[in-house]
Amino acid sequence: MAPPTSRQGRHALAVLLSFFLLVASPYAATAIGVNYGTKGDNLPPPSKVASFLANRTRIDRVKLFDTSPDMVRAFAGTGISVVVTAANGDIPSLSTTKDGAAAWVSANISPYYPSTDISLVAVGNEIMATGDKALITGLVPAMRALKAALVAAGFPKIRVSTPHALGVLAAVSGPPSASRFRDGFDRAVFAPMLAFHRQTSSPFMVNPYPYFGYNGDTLGYALARPSYPGVLDPGTGITYTSMFEAQMDAVYSAMDKLGFGDVEIAVGETGWPSKAEDGQVGVSAAEAAEYNRYLIGEAGGGSGTPLMPKRTFETYIFSLFNENLKPGPVAERNFGMFEADLTPVYDVGLMKDGAVVKAAPAPAPAAAVASSAEGGAPEPAAAEAQNASTATKKHDKEVAAAAPAETAAPEPAPASGADGDASSPAEGAPTDDGKTPEEEGGDGPAAAAGTGESSETAAKDGGDAEGSTEKEHATPAPAGAASAAADLLVPISSTLMAALSLALHM
Repeated sequence: MAPPTSRQGRHALAVLLSFFLLVASPYAATAIGVNYGTKGDNLPPPSKVASFLANRTRIDRVKLFDTSPDMVRAFAGTGISVVVTAANGDIPSLSTTKDGAAAWVSANISPYYPSTDISLVAVGNEIMATGDKALITGLVPAMRALKAALVAAGFPKIRVSTPHALGVLAAVSGPPSASRFRDGFDRAVFAPMLAFHRQTSSPFMVNPYPYFGYNGDTLGYALARPSYPGVLDPGTGITYTSMFEAQMDAVYSAMDKLGFGDVEIAVGETGWPSKAEDGQVGVSAAEAAEYNRYLIGEAGGGSGTPLMPKRTFETYIFSLFNENLKPGPVAERNFGMFEADLTPVYDVGLMKDGAVVKAAPAPAPAAAVASSAEGGAPEPAAAEAQNASTATKKHDKEVAAAAPAETAAPEPAPASGADGDASSPAEGAPTDDGKTPEEEGGDGPAAAAGTGESSETAAKDGGDAEGSTEKEHATPAPAGAASAAADLLVPISSTLMAALSLALHM
């Protein structure tokens, strides 16, 4: 067979190099977002943060918990897209005042856009978990009014959404395929909200936290380790090996039951702390890196989930910094990927210069989590899946706000998961930590209860309204040592140079 022509050879080499880059450095072309909270007294100024993210990392979008002028302005001209948040307290004026939405846009968007690439406005944060009837009933009208005001102001590309804790799902034990929205809220709130998302091509935003749904027996499931045996969903015959995927499919199932399975889903928050209470199994820099590496690959890998194949998910990891003023358990102050001096807490391959940190020690064996409310392995498919949904600090509150008709006052940080069944992948997702969107999520400490949540679980819950964000192949080796992909970053440039040199001579 004749040797390939020069052009054919270069094409073959280009294909080979593309494959090599995807395998050896999966994060090189992966876009990922991050929640940027400011509950710390040692954090760098917004301008320095924006410059760092734009010039030294692959992070291409940030989610803010308010519309702070200094923060929004800092990202002007950086190429980083920004999600800003309208405070929970803004909802009444947005939904009932004739010119409320127009005034909000004039004050919070017009001065900065398009210099700052504001891509989406989040209306409140986990409103359904607040139990505030006025906010809940005014949420969809506020979203509609704000979108109309944005269009009228000449900003039709800016999307509108609102983040939800997984507690919006009904607390019925069951696998992802059986998931549905809470009674009363399904038709009164979510049907019109999803219709709005479909009409405006905006995503339904959720905050899934496997961290808040695991116990000692399901750590491998929460971290999507290939060695985990999996949890069977008898309704579909699918065996889930990733709690994150089970949570996402639970949300999809609830949406599909209302006829909106085509609406995109975005991940507003999700993450894993690098430190927690002494003795808590499954929390160290190694596990945090393991989960976030998996998440990065899952978010942009294009493989989707079992029920949403080939989908990618706009995702925002929680969080950018370790914030030393956040109240609650130790974990609440340790969800950050970076320290206040911009030093990486662990390596997930997001540094453009290939900077890495010292490999974290291998994760501790999955022994029972001391504070796991369940104390035992949750029921297979349902329990695990539910654990999955249980994943957020806020879930307790959600439970309290169970039906539109009831006006449960926002609960204090949950001491135990109200929704607490760890058994349903999708359902137990409680979540509101009581953080208010604008406060960056008012971190209320939340104790993750039941549902197999780890002791710190609730913590995250209290963790941020500011940040309260997946799936499969990127899952690192169970050992949790520094990622192999990161180890390959160093030789990539020299390998490429050699390959390109070869191509030029073909």
